[in-house]
Amino acid sequence: MSTTPSPREQFLVITATGAQPGSMASLLTRLCMEQRCLIISSRLSQHGNCAVLVLQVSGNWDALARLESLLPAMARREHFQLSLNRSQVPDERPQALPYNVFVTAVQRPELLAELCGFFSQLEISIEEFFSFTYQAQHTGTPMINLTLTIAIPVRTQLSWLREQFLDFCDELNLDAVIEPWRPLH
Repeated sequence: MSTTPSPREQFLVITATGAQPGSMASLLTRLCMEQRCLIISSRLSQHGNCAVLVLQVSGNWDALARLESLLPAMARREHFQLSLNRSQVPDERPQALPYNVFVTAVQRPELLAELCGFFSQLEISIEEFFSFTYQAQHTGTPMINLTLTIAIPVRTQLSWLREQFLDFCDELNLDAVIEPWRPLH
């Protein structure tokens, strides 16, 4: 958020899972609006025949309480699963540099866990990741593409990190690159 939230403003994270992404998104965003809750961030993704919608909403305590009380009945009626979590303004975080990591490799079940472990061991937080699998066009080999957004503490020497990361990727036979995050605009 660009402005400092008032102490009375509260936050709710809504996670909805269902088979109809369009209607689920329409119903939930409309209900948020009707209850005078502001959608701070949102993400909708499709996973097979299942869609996942995540909304972070803000509002005063009574607006969020009304929204929380209305959501379970809507979820039952519209046949989607729901998870609600109260959230707070993030604590002050140490300064960090946002970087993207792009990986292409032969699909292996342990690959994402190995990448997460690598960054965790170096105390580099993973802010976001997504992946998709496919079969290579000419060979039919099962492949995976991973994109991670990480936050590198400013005290970390970037040349050292790149060297560690490239050694890690060479050991696992990964085609990967680490580069500064850039806005899409």
